[in-house]
Amino acid sequence: MMTALAIAAGFMALLGVVLGLVLAVASKKLAVEEDPRIDEVEEMLPHANCGACGYPGCRPFAEALVKGEEPPSKCTVSSADGVAAIASFLGVDAGSAEKRVARLACAGGKNVARFKAAYQGQPSCRAAVAAGGGGKACAWGCLGLADCEASCTFDAIHMNEQGLPVVDEDKCVACNDCVLACPLDLFSLQPVSHKLWVACKSLAEGDQALAECEVACTACGRCAADAPGGLITIERNLARVHYDKNRLATRFPIERCPTGAIVWLEDGKAHKGAAAKKIVRKEPLPVISETQP
Repeated sequence: MMTALAIAAGFMALLGVVLGLVLAVASKKLAVEEDPRIDEVEEMLPHANCGACGYPGCRPFAEALVKGEEPPSKCTVSSADGVAAIASFLGVDAGSAEKRVARLACAGGKNVARFKAAYQGQPSCRAAVAAGGGGKACAWGCLGLADCEASCTFDAIHMNEQGLPVVDEDKCVACNDCVLACPLDLFSLQPVSHKLWVACKSLAEGDQALAECEVACTACGRCAADAPGGLITIERNLARVHYDKNRLATRFPIERCPTGAIVWLEDGKAHKGAAAKKIVRKEPLPVISETQP
């Protein structure tokens, strides 16, 4: 009995040695040599691991750069000097990539948008939506509970005094975190050349939209009528900018918008047209239920 066990143990030990040798030989024969430039290029990248380049981190992007699959300029977080340094090191053209930033499709702060109930739950937009919508009269409007601000690891989003998130385009790296954090899909990543912007997502009809929010798009059609070449259309009670025709974009279509729902974004500011109602109120509007007998 002991002899049989000893033989079995010896066989297993020998088998382990043989398999180990086979694996060692295979690892050498099948090993893929990694280009040493990958480490150097990764070191030259900003280590933000933000995903703005379309890759899950700086390492896989460095691999793509070394393989010649992407231009260095696709890292929009790097400085111009940083991009040039990588291009020079790899001996390639830096290429060109337009910076993208997060944009919010809502301008309905507490001073212009009404609430039908005061939300008292967990201070989170996602929690408020799950608990009945958060109490805002406009079902598409920003709830102002700062999930986007909390999600931004680049300190590019801050809530203003009216409970709306404001994006600092200089700090924004288009990482997509705020897009994922917003339960109402109010954020999107846009090239900075998309200056004509509809700051509203309400699909309510004109009078209802206006009753819920003083800066809502009422689908009046003036912007579409003033825009050249089908640049703007009205779809489901909301103005839509067709960015495939962005070359036609000017400030002219915003001028007759009565609510200022469509704006021109430039120099970090949202510029409204001449016909837009001037909003001077600073204090929040009363909750609708509080104004009813």
